[in-house]
Amino acid sequence: MWKGLPVALALLAGALSAPAQAAPKQETAVLAGGCFWGVEAVFESLKGVSNVVSGFSGGSKATAHYDIVSTGTTGHAESVEITYDPSQISYRQLLQVYFSVATDPTELNYQGPDHGTQYRGSIFYTTEAQKQVAEATIRELTTAHTYSAPIVTTVVPFVAFYPAEAYHQHYLVQHPDEPYIVYNDMPKLKALQSRFPALLKSHA
Repeated sequence: MWKGLPVALALLAGALSAPAQAAPKQETAVLAGGCFWGVEAVFESLKGVSNVVSGFSGGSKATAHYDIVSTGTTGHAESVEITYDPSQISYRQLLQVYFSVATDPTELNYQGPDHGTQYRGSIFYTTEAQKQVAEATIRELTTAHTYSAPIVTTVVPFVAFYPAEAYHQHYLVQHPDEPYIVYNDMPKLKALQSRFPALLKSHA
């Protein structure tokens, strides 16, 4: 018999009886701030963010389809669902990026060239803690006169999120040369790299 077998079996037994290492904690943020293509790309670039899905919040499941939402009559807002590890990036930091880079919080029911209530800025909070952080962040930005116009982003309770059609997911990555992306969304990524370098994922 192999002399090392008893030792190997003992090590294996110890490994099996040892408590499993805790998985990274995951939390969810749902934010709306104009066309979800660029917003999705911004948050996908952040460390601690494991997944971002483009979709719709604020309306019913029956009408959560792009062609219907685009009429501006369904109550939805184009949104992103962000899954992140709060030990690596906080909800407050996500909102800092949201207000500074991903959206213009002074534009009511539109963002840039996109007009309609489906492009409104909304923070869909999933917990009371998220609500408090969102409201505090808006108060701080208002007190600091960060913008020349009032912040019109709404803070509303999360009800449901419906993923958009597959062709909308990771749209910027798949269509980096599309004129809309070049003129409206690439500047957001450049601003992100300039203002929040410490929050970017490492690609080393």
